[in-house]
Amino acid sequence: MSAVAERVIHAARTIAACVLFLLPAGAVAADEHWSFRPVVRPQPPVVRDPARPSNAIDTFILARLEAEGIAPSPPTDRVTLIRRITLDLIGLPPTPDEVEAFANDEHPDACERLVDRLLASPHYGERWARPWLDLCHYGDSDGHLTDQLRPVAWRYRDWVVRGLNENLPFDQFTIRQIAGDLLPDATLDDVMGTGFLRQTLSNREGGADLEEYRVAQIIDRTSMTGTIWLGLTIGCARCHDHKYDSVTQDDFFRLYAFFDNADEVNIDAPLPDERAAWLASQPEYERRRALLRANVASPLRELQQRWETKCLDAAAHPGVDHVWDRQWELLGLIWGGHFGEGQLEGTQIARLPIEKRSPRQHADLEDYFLKHGSIVDSKAFDDAKLGEIRDQLAALRKEFPQATRAPVMQAALNPRQTYIHERGDFRARGADVEPDTPAALPAPAEHADSTRLALARWLVAPQNPLTSRVTVNRMWQEFFGRGLVLTSNDFGRRGDRPSHPELLDWLAAEFQDSGWDVKHMHRLIVTSAAYRQSSQPRDDLRVRDAENVLVARQASLRVPAETVRDLALATSGLLSRKVGGPGVRPPQSERVTMEAFGENDWKVSDGDDRYRRGLYTFLLRTAPFAQAIIFDAPTPNDVCTRRPRSNTPLQALTLLNDPAFFEMAQGLALRLLAQPGKSDDDRVAKGLRICLARSPGADEIKRLSEYLQQQRVLLSADAARAELIAPATQPPVAVTPAELAAWTNLSSVLLNLHEFITRD
Repeated sequence: MSAVAERVIHAARTIAACVLFLLPAGAVAADEHWSFRPVVRPQPPVVRDPARPSNAIDTFILARLEAEGIAPSPPTDRVTLIRRITLDLIGLPPTPDEVEAFANDEHPDACERLVDRLLASPHYGERWARPWLDLCHYGDSDGHLTDQLRPVAWRYRDWVVRGLNENLPFDQFTIRQIAGDLLPDATLDDVMGTGFLRQTLSNREGGADLEEYRVAQIIDRTSMTGTIWLGLTIGCARCHDHKYDSVTQDDFFRLYAFFDNADEVNIDAPLPDERAAWLASQPEYERRRALLRANVASPLRELQQRWETKCLDAAAHPGVDHVWDRQWELLGLIWGGHFGEGQLEGTQIARLPIEKRSPRQHADLEDYFLKHGSIVDSKAFDDAKLGEIRDQLAALRKEFPQATRAPVMQAALNPRQTYIHERGDFRARGADVEPDTPAALPAPAEHADSTRLALARWLVAPQNPLTSRVTVNRMWQEFFGRGLVLTSNDFGRRGDRPSHPELLDWLAAEFQDSGWDVKHMHRLIVTSAAYRQSSQPRDDLRVRDAENVLVARQASLRVPAETVRDLALATSGLLSRKVGGPGVRPPQSERVTMEAFGENDWKVSDGDDRYRRGLYTFLLRTAPFAQAIIFDAPTPNDVCTRRPRSNTPLQALTLLNDPAFFEMAQGLALRLLAQPGKSDDDRVAKGLRICLARSPGADEIKRLSEYLQQQRVLLSADAARAELIAPATQPPVAVTPAELAAWTNLSSVLLNLHEFITRD
C-alpha cells in the first residue's frame, strides 16, 4: 500500500470517528467492529513460492507481499540472527563462544535448538517480566506526594519472573493475578499473584481522604484490566458513556464492582530459606505471647474496645472531633511496622465484629492499639502497664524468625454496595450496580457468580474475542517493533485496524488452542522466516512502506532502557546473574533522588547488587532511575502498552559520561587486557566481537588501533589524567596507568557505538 493511500485511509477513519462522536453512545452496534467479532482460525493462504514459508505465519505475510508486488528480504546472516534472538528472548548478548558455535552449526535444526535453549534460560523470565511490569505500572513506592516505600513490592515482580520461566499458561497467569485468592484450595503462590492489583498508587499523606484514594485505586484497577486484557479505553467511561466505543458508564461501574469488594492485605509469605524455621517457631512464639499478655488481658480488652468505639464513631461522623478523625486516618494509613504497607487493613479489621476476627487479626489490631492507642485514656493505659507489655511483645518478636511478607488482595472483610459515581464523583451517589461484564461483549458462562474469579475466567474464556487478540498483538510488537494493530492500547473505534487481520486471528486462535502457551507463541514467531529476515533498509520500501507495515524486512530497534544497561554490564564482565530478590540501587546522581519528596537517601548497593540487571533497579515513583528514563522507560504511574524509541543527545552523553557506564568501560578494558601476549589488533578485534557479536573489518581494526595509540600518547604525557581514568584493579599482567586508561577510553568508544545498543 502506498504512503498516499495510507494517508487517505487515515483521513477517512478520522472523518468516521467525527461522525461517530455526533451519534449517541452505543448507536453503532458492537458486532460491526472487527475486534468484537469472534476469533475464528482462518485457513493459511496459498502462496506462489511454497519454499519460502517456515511456518503458517509466513504464508500470511508472504501472501500480502505478493499481492503488493513486493519481495521479502533475504534471511539475515547467522551472527546477526543469534544476537537478535538472544536479545529478544533473554535480553542479554550472546557470548563470542555461543556466536561461533551457532555460526558453525550446520544441522538443519540449529535455530530451533538455539531458541529452545534460550526459552529454558532463567533469564527469559527476567526479559519478559519487564513489558508486563510496564502494563501494571510496577513501582517500589506509593507515588503521590510522600511517596512512601513499599518494602515487599518485589515479591510480585519475582512471582511474574517465576511464572514466565515456568511457562505458566496465560489463562492461569491471568486468573491468579485477578483472583488467585478466590481459587478453591488456593496455594500461597496462587494468592501472591494478586500482587498485580497492588500496583496502583496510594497516598499515606496526613489529611488524605481514605475513601477518595481507595476509590482512585479501584478506578485504576478497572481501567488497567480494560487496557491489558481487552485493549479498550474503558477508563473513558468513568464519567459518561464512551464517546466512540460501545462502553457505557454503567458498564464501567459494573466492571468496577468486581474490584470494589476486594481489600489490600499483606500476608506472611516466607522465602524458601525462611519457611522451616518460621513454621517451627510459631507455636512457641504464640505460647510466650499469651503468657505476656495474660496478666493485662482485662484492662487491655476494655481500653481497646473504648478506643475502637471512638475510632468507629469518628469514621461514621467525620469532622466532629479532629483528634479522633486523625486516629481513624492513621489506622488506615500507617498500618505499618512488621505488618508491611497494607493500606486500610487496620480500618477493615476494626469494622469487623470481634467474634468474626481471626486470631491473626485480633493480634494485629491489638499490637497496633498498644503502639498508638494510649490516647484513649493515657492514665489508665499507664496504670495497666500496657506500655511495658508493648515493649516486651516487640522484644519477643525479635527473638523469633519472621517471614518475609507479600502484598496481595483478599475478599472484602466488610462487603460494599457499588454505585455509579455521577459525573465521576464518588461523593455523588447514583444508581446501585452489581458486578457484570460490558454488555457489548459476550456474556460470561451461565450461572457465573459475581466475584473477581468469575471476571478472571471470563477474560480468558473462548467466547471473549479480545484477550487473545490483544495479547498476541503485544507479542508481535516486541519482536517487530510495532504490532499488527499499531494502537496496542486501543482495539476500539479510535484505534488502528490490523495490518494483517487474518494473521492476527490465526495467532489468537493458535494461542488459545495451544493452551495459552506463551513460550510456544514466542518460539513460533522467532522461528518464522518473517522474523529471520534481514533488517537492512531497502530503497524500494522507503516510499511504499517506510514504517515496515507489510513486514518485508525485519526492524532495526534500539534495545529497551534496561537492556542498554544490561548489555554494558554483560560485555564488561561485571553483570551479576542472580535471579530475583529485593530491588537494588545502582550508582546515580544525588540530584535525581533529591526530586523525590519522601525517600531521597539513595544508598548505592554494595558488591554484586551494584551490578544487577535493570529489572531489579529500585523504582521510586516520584524520581525513577534516571538512566532508564533517558532511554525511554515509561513512568511507573501509568499503564504502558508500547514504549517509544527516541534518539537524543542526552542518550549519547549518558553512554559517554555517566559514572556507571564509565565503570563498565573500565571493566571491559580489564577483560581485553586479561590475556597476555596478544597484539593490539587482536584485542581490538576481541572487543568488537564481545560488543557486536560479529567479526570486525580490517578498516575498523585499523581506525580503532590508531585511536588507541593516540590515547597512549596523550595519557602518557598526563599522568594525573591517566590515574583518574585507569581502573584501580590491575589485569594479570601489570601495565602502566596510561595503558589502562587508553584501553578504558577505547572500551568507552565500543560501548557508545550505535550498533552496540541496536538489535538488528
